[in-house]
Amino acid sequence: MSSSTEAPLPQTTVGRAPQPGTKNGGTRTAGRSGGPPFLMVLPALVFFGAFALIPLAGVVVLSFMEWDGLGEPAWAGLSKWQQTFADPVTRQAMWLTALFVVVSYVFQAPVALLLGVFMAGRQRYRAVLSVLYFLPLLFSAAAIGITFQSLLDPNFGLARAFGTELLNQNWLGNPDLALYVVVFVVGWSFVPLHSLLYQAGVRQIPASMYEAATLDGAGRVQQFFHITIPQLRYTIVTSSTLMLVGSLTYFDLIFVLTGGGPGNATRILPLDMYLNGFRSYDMGQASAVAVILVAVGLGLGLALNRISGASRMESQQAGL
Repeated sequence: MSSSTEAPLPQTTVGRAPQPGTKNGGTRTAGRSGGPPFLMVLPALVFFGAFALIPLAGVVVLSFMEWDGLGEPAWAGLSKWQQTFADPVTRQAMWLTALFVVVSYVFQAPVALLLGVFMAGRQRYRAVLSVLYFLPLLFSAAAIGITFQSLLDPNFGLARAFGTELLNQNWLGNPDLALYVVVFVVGWSFVPLHSLLYQAGVRQIPASMYEAATLDGAGRVQQFFHITIPQLRYTIVTSSTLMLVGSLTYFDLIFVLTGGGPGNATRILPLDMYLNGFRSYDMGQASAVAVILVAVGLGLGLALNRISGASRMESQQAGL
């Protein structure tokens, strides 16, 4: 019989191992390591209030003012709002903005999704193509606008380079085509961002799901619609929110590319806000347009999250 004795085991709660971050298997003290939780988020709240809420409140106040940007603002009541909704140019800008948001989303969403799924492959040639697809995201809006102006010029652009009658059109000078050309250029610029989101989302899907589907006889198309799309649910919500709300903020690229023309064919609300404020010197109406854009963008974002159920944050890997 051995004379050595075993060391006593630490006393723990029956059926429960000591949890990481606890002392002697005791109760976890969550949220007390760095002080009260409110103090930890206070710096972010201060910055958000200083650079978002206070300026937004100032814009709301200015929407009830008569101000040319130089003199002293004068109270105008609801007259600026009435002027905004009565202005035929601004009303047309509202319609063009709605059309632009819908067409831009219909164009960007499927292209970004398919490119993201393609880029998620591990083949070497896909990695090379992913780098090429990413390049438009590195260019400035001014450079893209000037480049496409030259490419689409009917006198010395693509039409003259290839001698093709189909390309020999005044793409940016035709009121019936200009808005759709702008949608294409905007999509060319921002599809790479959303493709990266989808690429990261696809690579998070467990390979075992595809292996099980293959054993069950599911083809590539069936796997795409029954595994990839459901597992990318929250990525789709995030990308859609960025696309739709982002479509309400496009200004620089459109300003360089068309300046709102021909006529007012591409004068969407962000551009209308700028032109009212800094060309017509009517800061009151420009502020009213800005408030409308904020309200619509906030409403779109909240509606997407509520309809999709993304705020509940359930696990996407169902059954695992």
